[in-house]
Amino acid sequence: MAKLKLKTHKGASKRFKKTGTGKIVRNHAFARHILTSKSRSRKRKLGQSVVADAADQAKLAEMLPY
Repeated sequence: MAKLKLKTHKGASKRFKKTGTGKIVRNHAFARHILTSKSRSRKRKLGQSVVADAADQAKLAEMLPY
């Protein structure tokens, strides 16, 4: 019997990426518009990616098998 292939969750694949060590990273929200009221440092931090929460790593790994 051949092993079943898993499908990638396409919505998750557009929002999350895997690092070389297998952790899943995400981008920040609230960085698209209405930027004049936000501080320079806040806007700079919103542009950086961050490791997704540890509580969500297992579920995200299921959604992104490859």
